[in-house]
Amino acid sequence: MKSGVVINVGNGQAHNKFKIHSAWWILLGLCIIVGLGKGTLNNSAGLFLPPISNELGIGMGDLTLYFSISAIITMLYLPFSGRMLEKYNIRFILIISIICEAGAYIAFSFMNAVWGWYLFAVPLAFGGVFITVIAGPVLISQWFKRNNGLALGILTATGGLFGAISQPIVGNIIVHQGWRFAYVAIGLTAIVIAVPIILLFIKKVNPAKGLYPYCLTESEQNRQEANENIQNTGVSMAVAKKNSAFYALMIFLFFLTSISSFSIHIPRYLIDSGYEQTFAGNAMGIYMLGVVLGAIVIGLINDKFGSKNATILSMVSGIISVSLLLFASSSAIVIYIALILFAFVTSGIGTLGPSLALSLFGIKEYSRIYSTASLGLATAAIVALPAYGYIFQFTGSYSGGLYTILIMLVINIFAVIFAFRGKTKLEKSGLWS
Repeated sequence: MKSGVVINVGNGQAHNKFKIHSAWWILLGLCIIVGLGKGTLNNSAGLFLPPISNELGIGMGDLTLYFSISAIITMLYLPFSGRMLEKYNIRFILIISIICEAGAYIAFSFMNAVWGWYLFAVPLAFGGVFITVIAGPVLISQWFKRNNGLALGILTATGGLFGAISQPIVGNIIVHQGWRFAYVAIGLTAIVIAVPIILLFIKKVNPAKGLYPYCLTESEQNRQEANENIQNTGVSMAVAKKNSAFYALMIFLFFLTSISSFSIHIPRYLIDSGYEQTFAGNAMGIYMLGVVLGAIVIGLINDKFGSKNATILSMVSGIISVSLLLFASSSAIVIYIALILFAFVTSGIGTLGPSLALSLFGIKEYSRIYSTASLGLATAAIVALPAYGYIFQFTGSYSGGLYTILIMLVINIFAVIFAFRGKTKLEKSGLWS
């Protein structure tokens, strides 16, 4: 099987070789669902803040506190989310999740006091755990035994495309119809589109029903081996938690998210550096295109050279990017190049993190291991966003934040090297099988 147009194995018989494998249809469904939840809902959240703050007289700090509440709920719930995906029907979980996430946006439209955002940050976080964090990596790890990095890259890139397309639309709706109507419009749209997609496309690997991962051969022997071994390669959660690689992965995810959180502050950084608001908007458009490009390129490198090498290359891109922002930000062209390179780091949240977890610990209890390791993601979301703001508030510059990012990028390189040494210890002890 050499391309996406492959033999689809099912029910013990070979089908037409031009039939697209089920894995690619599932990826398509995930792209739409995650694109709606992350690219449209999450990415548009900042557009609502100014009109809400102005109309209701809510301080920006008080209003944005609901992001921190959502991140705390995410952090508390992540350790249980992987187990739920293993135990319960994934379609049911995802339908409930999109209703919770998009329904929170609809509920926001009826609020007149800040406590409403605090209250509905809870279902927003519950739904987001599955839609934007866990479901995509878990299903892709099951379905793509080859081209895993590419699949994750496509998923991440699609989220960037959804964001690039939907943000101008949402902004236009807010201007002409008001923020309350916009909340309802995007919330209902997400539910109406996502629920049928979940029912139509989403399913788990199930050899008993002829649902095999991408790039397994057709022979009866391989089908028998797949039936026995698909869910048994790697280490258990109990073993992973006793190994240094698990904590190195958590540290990596914490710093990766902390680094990526700076993207929210890029427009203010550019304006503070002497550029106009229009340039800042155009630069963010370039950055979003960089996210799409970075997700695909890093995914391909991951498949070709391994997650360790892809991760190190991504961090080096970040070091170059931040160095350009610190020492050569007077040129608009340099700014564009720096933001594209920075996108090669931020797109890693959707590609490198899941790929590293799969490389280090295998598929055996992947959903539990990755969901727990992702506590680093949630913790960073709580800490990093306000931290950059306070650095600017107290120093009048983002330089301190950028130097901190350089340090975190270097630490992440060492964290990945250390993590793979931990995996080697697992293999030598016979625990990784």
